[in-house]
Amino acid sequence: MGRRLLTLLFCHETSAARMTDWDDYELIDFGANPRGEGRRLERFGSVVVDRPCPAASGTKKAAPDAWGDAVARYDGARAADGKWTPKGAAWAEGQACRVPVGGGFALGVTPTPAGQVGMFPEQFENWRWIANRVARAGKPLRVLNLFAYTGGSTLAAASAAAAEAKHPVEVTHVDASKPSVAIARRNAELNGLADAPIRWIVEDALKYARREARRGNGYDAVILDPPSYGHGPKGEEWRVERDLPELLGLCGELCGRAPAFLLATCHSPGVGPAELSAYLADGVFGSCSQPAASGALWLKSRDGRKLESGVVARWPG
Repeated sequence: MGRRLLTLLFCHETSAARMTDWDDYELIDFGANPRGEGRRLERFGSVVVDRPCPAASGTKKAAPDAWGDAVARYDGARAADGKWTPKGAAWAEGQACRVPVGGGFALGVTPTPAGQVGMFPEQFENWRWIANRVARAGKPLRVLNLFAYTGGSTLAAASAAAAEAKHPVEVTHVDASKPSVAIARRNAELNGLADAPIRWIVEDALKYARREARRGNGYDAVILDPPSYGHGPKGEEWRVERDLPELLGLCGELCGRAPAFLLATCHSPGVGPAELSAYLADGVFGSCSQPAASGALWLKSRDGRKLESGVVARWPG
């Protein structure tokens, strides 16, 4: 594939300075255990969680004594084979993480069988960016959120629309996991947004985009966070290296090659900032347009160390 590698790079990090107003989240520490397995210690509200983190392999823990504060730990040879100790809802019930973005919203702490907790804190600055773009748009928006998981980006757009935007904003939330969409809907209810103009779609993202393109439907903005590998609700297989170029081409069609904004994040080996920006240039904007701004996603620990957490590309930069 002919990629244009002229990329505007930026250093995107959830720095300590930018996250000081997020009182409900903290990366306390990260590092390898005695077996060399990477782990991260985080606080969500009042809940301290110890869970696997491959990116932390090969690093040393800076605060080994703090790990005893964890009230929940996830262990397993593979994500789908693991389990939480103590069991899930026993420690998560009633807990919510308040996110000071847009009009402000909360995400429930939800343990999953795969070792997730219902939110990705490295997306904090992206949520802030989405809210800012929604508030500044100055016109009605139809926002498409693909691989939308439990609704962080959806709520960033919807809460900003409710609190700051003077124009209607409709969000289409698409995810292949029925349980994830159910959690996202509960998160909307938690924020008083049950009746907000959000369409909840349980479907394979690529399949949905193909159908929308065939129908001639359009969107003003696109958000997507594709996994490296996954399955749709009817067994559809997703492989990022094979399917992302087609999906981005469809996103280009759906927004008429001129989105009000576009945000893509990726957590796949081999897809760095330059590659992600080049995918967007090929699929959405064309080789002669201004490229997306791209860079690394990071979290900063209590002692100031950076934990690599994927890559991001935004347009406009």
